[in-house]
Amino acid sequence: MTENGLSPRLSIVTLGVANVARARSFYEKLGWQPSSASQEQIVFFQLSGVVLALFNRDQLADDATVAPAGDGFRAVTLAHNVESEAAVDAALAHAERSGASIVKPASKVFWGGYSGYFADPDGHLWEVAYNPFFAFDEAGRLALPGPAA
Repeated sequence: MTENGLSPRLSIVTLGVANVARARSFYEKLGWQPSSASQEQIVFFQLSGVVLALFNRDQLADDATVAPAGDGFRAVTLAHNVESEAAVDAALAHAERSGASIVKPASKVFWGGYSGYFADPDGHLWEVAYNPFFAFDEAGRLALPGPAA
């Protein structure tokens, strides 16, 4: 824990969605299992080290006391890293079969990896990427190199 009480941790990513049931169905089609903590108005998925939550967009904005307007690029993307270029292609194809829109087909990218993007039914952008410079730990979590000197 740092002096100010904010340790470097991301616990839950909550996506504001137009229809919780529709969003739940999409992520279930990806093969993700909702937690038993889920309810009709909020759904939780345990990911590798992080929880993904789906909550009504207007209610989420109200909870944060901000306006719910804001379509288009939100200046945030979510990333799903995989072990190979072939796995990127397979994951994008699976997402598309599950109802995603392919925003950018997979290709070699400037930083030396291979990636593509899909949008979920609410337009949230997911990058599926193979990064040859990052490894996975024994639990399947992305393991970055140690702190910079």
